[in-house]
Amino acid sequence: MVKFAAVLLAAWLAAAPALAAEQAADFFKGKTITYIVATAPGGGYDTYARLVTRFMSKYMPDTKIIVRNMPGAGHVVGTNTIYASKPDGLTIGTFNTGLIYLQLLKDPGIRFDLAKMSWIGKAASDVRVLVLSKKSGLKGVEDLLDSSRPKVKLFAAGVGSAGYMDTKLAVDALHLNVELIPGYNGSEGAMSMLRGETQGTIGSESSYTQLVADGNGFYAMEAGGPAGSKLPQAASFAKDDHARKILEMVSAQSDIARLTAGPPGIPPDRLQYLRDAYMKALADPELLAEAAKLDSPIDAADGARVQKVIEEALLQPPENVAMLATAVKAP
Repeated sequence: MVKFAAVLLAAWLAAAPALAAEQAADFFKGKTITYIVATAPGGGYDTYARLVTRFMSKYMPDTKIIVRNMPGAGHVVGTNTIYASKPDGLTIGTFNTGLIYLQLLKDPGIRFDLAKMSWIGKAASDVRVLVLSKKSGLKGVEDLLDSSRPKVKLFAAGVGSAGYMDTKLAVDALHLNVELIPGYNGSEGAMSMLRGETQGTIGSESSYTQLVADGNGFYAMEAGGPAGSKLPQAASFAKDDHARKILEMVSAQSDIARLTAGPPGIPPDRLQYLRDAYMKALADPELLAEAAKLDSPIDAADGARVQKVIEEALLQPPENVAMLATAVKAP
């Protein structure tokens, strides 16, 4: 009798994941998922979001996914909205990794805890680069270190965004002779470089691939990146350990890019169903081919790994948080 009960238990345990997946699939059939992009249309976040959601639909039969752009406050508005959504799996979205900085700083505008969100995965590893306009006449980082020259105008997204945080941290750590101009969303920043209003920025490499490919800009420096890269590392320009530690925080953001998450408390079976569809989408040969044409590299990881990286990123010692608070002050 005991042996028979053990066999039944083993059979039930083996069937449980399949049953949970079937229940989750039934829940999503005939429903619409809203995928929030916490920035304006255009730019890297929007490009990845529309590509990923289109292919997720392929692996979620009879489920519709609509993209809703919700810019504001450096991705905070969109992320607050995702976090406050009903945890039924029908509202998910993407936002920038700079929000890790804001949470560490206990910014009063945030209404979320990244460690508690339902992480679905990440689509890329996105190196942070200094990109300069060809029109600017600048030759490299040395021009930004020369205090005898006129200040270089670098644009950034809204205060609190990854682009703003990374740029401000690098500017302060390296004592770059620049004027930082925040508030650019989507493709507005690249257009400002083409018009000659600004001379560059520090941000995600994939957001400026086309600008560089068209001969309108060039990469002058990177933080993180693959081994053997020919671009100079930001840390090589640091004058002391304080600067190097700040730049290490910037480099750490490179591994987790183009994230997708939902509010806390999505039922485990639905969350796993979303994770499975997400990873299948990112492994789809058609998606990979389209991503290559768009110069949008794919380096996928599931939600469990992203959850671990986020939790570790939020475990910063007080001295690092103090450095962050000193380096990042809203104008």
